[in-house]
Amino acid sequence: MNKIAMIPKIDADEKGLLKKINCFALDMDGTVYLGEKWIDGARDFLQAVEDAGKTYVFLTNNSSKNPASYLEKLAGMGLEAGPERIVTSGMATVSYLKKHFPGKRVYLLGNELLREEFAEEGILLDEQAPEVVAVGFDTSLTYAKMCRVCDLVREGLPYIATHPDYNCPTENGFIPDAGAIHAFIHASAFRYPDYIVGKPNGYIMDYLSDRAGAEKNETAMVGDRLYTDVAAGVNNGYTGILVLSGEAGMEDVKKSEVVPDLIFTSVREMIPFL
Repeated sequence: MNKIAMIPKIDADEKGLLKKINCFALDMDGTVYLGEKWIDGARDFLQAVEDAGKTYVFLTNNSSKNPASYLEKLAGMGLEAGPERIVTSGMATVSYLKKHFPGKRVYLLGNELLREEFAEEGILLDEQAPEVVAVGFDTSLTYAKMCRVCDLVREGLPYIATHPDYNCPTENGFIPDAGAIHAFIHASAFRYPDYIVGKPNGYIMDYLSDRAGAEKNETAMVGDRLYTDVAAGVNNGYTGILVLSGEAGMEDVKKSEVVPDLIFTSVREMIPFL
């Protein structure tokens, strides 16, 4: 079938897919807010989900913040939410390290918030003699840090990353994200991560399903990126929904190998179909 013909109409749900969805996994940056500002209609959508007897959880690849800081941010924007509402690539990476590298010493390239999260969860952080490298979205990046992580990757240590996003959307445009850091490391150490935990990969989506207690076929992954959010949905048994409020536009959809199940201008336009 012609791929263009498979692209769904914008702001429509001709197959009634949303009626079957009981849980909405929502990306954050570019999907429900930009920076410190709600995207128009996002709060109305969250309320409409609850009014329909359904639930939602925020699923973000952004590992520059820990769950507590996300809850604090949401509270500052007027939304009181509990920790059960938050799933981050940092949380899933902690789970992955515990499962695949139990007790191993980890060099973590990440913000202080991520370092605190790893340490609180029992991950052994070691900058001198690590056994594993973990790379997050480090907005406190320095040249010295980059030199150190490249040395360790060049030595051949297992190299895990929280997520692949190249850019992070803000209210003022885009800033380089973890994927850009991976490109820097590759240019120097000639390696990309051995495994990336976050969207679109299966580990974080399995982690989400377990944490949210939701069946995959009754859960929608909603986000503004084709190569992470939508791919995470359609490739892992979820309904993949693209919103055009962040990174991707319709020209990107036409060129993408990933075809969303549904496309909406923003989450607000989903309300009538709940």
